[in-house]
Amino acid sequence: SLLDLLCLCFSLHSSSLFQVFMHSCFFSPDGHFITTLDLCYYRGEDPHDVEYIWRAISDTVKVMEYNSTLNRFTGYTPTGKHKAEQFNADPVVLASFQTSLHFFLEPSVHLRSMTPHSDRHPSMLTCSVYKFYPKQIRVTWLRNGQEVTSNMTSSEELANGDWHYQIHSYLEYTPTPGEKISCMVEHASFTEPKILHWDMSLPESGRNKIAIGASGLVLGVVFAAAGLLYYNRRTTTGGGGE
Repeated sequence: SLLDLLCLCFSLHSSSLFQVFMHSCFFSPDGHFITTLDLCYYRGEDPHDVEYIWRAISDTVKVMEYNSTLNRFTGYTPTGKHKAEQFNADPVVLASFQTSLHFFLEPSVHLRSMTPHSDRHPSMLTCSVYKFYPKQIRVTWLRNGQEVTSNMTSSEELANGDWHYQIHSYLEYTPTPGEKISCMVEHASFTEPKILHWDMSLPESGRNKIAIGASGLVLGVVFAAAGLLYYNRRTTTGGGGE
């Protein structure tokens, strides 16, 4: 299964169009160097539009390969043709390779406030997406449901080295009362886009100022009440002594 493959593989090459992974390499009993490769070709912006190819190579000769579009094995040497015929007649093998095409890792998405990178706007939000596969992903910002097209930057898809990727998107903005800002993530592992809403109408500094102001007001009321109580007690005590 591809889960077993993930435990064995390491990345050789990746790009926006295709990814190549080495499944395994070993010497056969007769001394030939055997390599198996896994290739994923992305044919468009839709991350589901992908063709998976598994290929077996002996030394430098292609022996056999599997193509997910055809859902068939093709042999290129006498041994490869014999094995391909066997595998094509085995529905369990075909189903196992076809399932490998649809292996996805669902990302975790986090939205938080940070210090702006520039002084153009007083606030900045960061939308961080972690541990997703495949690499193809789309992160956009929404303001009151409409896509934001300015004052935002994004990192590239960053490889973690363990088949996981991460990406970070930043939005600098000036808060407006009542507005709703959201981060929308589209990935092959989701049946529909995941949207996180930033429901605070003020930036972090504004919320801190409100909290400090409210605390000061409460302390003022407490001290005023304590002073009034102390005054009343002194008045009562003094009146009783006359």
